[in-house]
Amino acid sequence: MNVPLLDLKRQYAQIEDEVKAAALEVFQEQQFILGSKVEDLEGRIAQYCQSRYAVGVSSGTDALLISLMAAGVGYEDLVITTPYTFFATAGTIARIGARPLFVDIERDTYNLDPERMREIVFRLKDPERKKLKAVIPVHLYGQCADMEPILEVAREFGLVVIEDAAQAIGAEYSFSDGTVRRAGSMGDYGCFSFFPSKNLGAFGDGGMVTTNDEDIYDRLRSLRIHGAKPKYYHKIIGGNFRLDALQAAILIVKLKYLDDWTARRQENAATYKRLFSEAGIEGLVTPTEKQKRHIYNQFVIRVEKERDELRNFLKDKGVGTEIYYPVPLHMQECFHYLGYRPQDFPVTLEASRTTLALPIFPELTNEEIEYIVEVIKKFFSG
Repeated sequence: MNVPLLDLKRQYAQIEDEVKAAALEVFQEQQFILGSKVEDLEGRIAQYCQSRYAVGVSSGTDALLISLMAAGVGYEDLVITTPYTFFATAGTIARIGARPLFVDIERDTYNLDPERMREIVFRLKDPERKKLKAVIPVHLYGQCADMEPILEVAREFGLVVIEDAAQAIGAEYSFSDGTVRRAGSMGDYGCFSFFPSKNLGAFGDGGMVTTNDEDIYDRLRSLRIHGAKPKYYHKIIGGNFRLDALQAAILIVKLKYLDDWTARRQENAATYKRLFSEAGIEGLVTPTEKQKRHIYNQFVIRVEKERDELRNFLKDKGVGTEIYYPVPLHMQECFHYLGYRPQDFPVTLEASRTTLALPIFPELTNEEIEYIVEVIKKFFSG
């Protein structure tokens, strides 16, 4: 049996007619950049994410970049984030001349550890603390970071909060007072990616920034068209960060299926957990659902020993896997100038050596999940 890590063709087969009709409508309207389709999608995403506003942009990476620009983060400023995520999070910080200030992760969720964050902020001397401008918590794999204590530290030190929700559209977080908020609605900015592999994926690149602040909303809309407001008049310098109408039209079609697809991912995760529990495999840890709603962009297991050997074994048996992420950001060559050592973030280092993502896409069948678990059981039984 061959089971890919992701099979977008299965999803497309279910929505092919609707997608073709939506694309044809764009072709007939001949409005390809921004326009009514993008505005329609922005309104739908804002509502879905419990935010007042949403601004369509060209990618998840550009969502982070334009948010940092709108927040006024610049040369030599410090921005807190995690060393265990996709490169774009720290890469955008460096692109605008700021410096990533890495904080280690929680072992059970792989998200930024609020206690470590507080410790690092308090250790900063006054000159450095004055440079500290923002924090980018990442909602990794589809589960929200522990936002309540992160927001408390941010408020205490006047930090802008930019949620990296690229992998977490629809994920939810419960505050201690019982309030439930969706990813992207808790900070000053929420950044989403519509890369094809995401739970809500376009047929190309695309992204979105959510906010509850009208001034931020207006600034984002100006920045995405080179800072123009009105056209040809520039008080600020922005960039070309526009979402195109074709991607917006496709995403409008897919958005109405998102909750059903998320439910299937959650069902698949539950099936994995049940089967792994029944198999009694030692040294294998399944994901922890610590927050309100985990939307399982990835199903990541921790393999205490022989992770790479297991991955090769699964490949030989036709099962697709991936490692998110084999090289922590603080160990990337381009960030050597920051002066970090590999052992500075021990939980991150361990995660990079032990985590493995298994197929979790909505169209995955129970038979395929059973096969994957059986193959893993066979590997550990020798």
